Amino acid sequence: MVIDSAYQALQDLLWRGRGLGRFRSSRYPERADVRQDLKTSYGFSGDLADIFCDNTGKVVHKWHHFLPIYERHFAPYRNRPIRFLEIGVSRGGSLAMWRKYFGPEAIIFGIDIDPECAAFDGIDGQVRIGSQADPDFLRAVVAEMGGIDIVLDDGSHVMAHIKRTLETLFPLLDPAGVYMIEDLHTAYWRRFGGGFWRRGNFFNYTRQLVDDMHSWYHVTMPKHPVVSDICRSIQIYDSICVLEKGRKVMPLHSQIPSPDGDR
Repeated sequence: MVIDSAYQALQDLLWRGRGLGRFRSSRYPERADVRQDLKTSYGFSGDLADIFCDNTGKVVHKWHHFLPIYERHFAPYRNRPIRFLEIGVSRGGSLAMWRKYFGPEAIIFGIDIDPECAAFDGIDGQVRIGSQADPDFLRAVVAEMGGIDIVLDDGSHVMAHIKRTLETLFPLLDPAGVYMIEDLHTAYWRRFGGGFWRRGNFFNYTRQLVDDMHSWYHVTMPKHPVVSDICRSIQIYDSICVLEKGRKVMPLHSQIPSPDGDR
């Protein structure tokens, strides 16, 4: 415990001394051109890169490596009447980006706890003010949307909020929907309820989901069945977790042709 506390204290000290500023592209001249960095570092270009890089409207703030992840999981939903919910409106630029990306048919909602975000309501999507930690509020928004196909959690980044939101919204997601949580580097920071070895770290929750998904092969009861029973895949990237919804079906195997006539 003493070692753990000392390690966490060191992490906090490093964070206070260096912070997110060390990741700013402007501090790295060779990567300051965002479009070029997307191509060089991630092999990424296309509409979403152009929408982000050519933005001249409301501020949108994204880590470069998030863009190809968005493209991988969201591209099949473009130019369709999909229902997209973003948690965290901030300065409104992200909703504008998603409107351009998904097209005019998309039903786009954003939620935020900051009442000033109501100023963005009805521009690129609908904005509702409330807490992502309030299940009744979340259910009311989903009912107004007529359901959800995609959830992007870019909200408080607080561990307890992330888990409560996931367990509320994932069951309401379309049977083939996508649930993405970003900025999960906060899982390692105590001020967000995380920490490298702390139980609240969301990646510990994710590890338990993985165990739940493999419950056919061990005797431990599932810890989070409200999510794991309807989750067909979990994909982890730097600071992002993507859960794809799908019915849990017991796996079978066969030999073809069968040596004994029994497949």
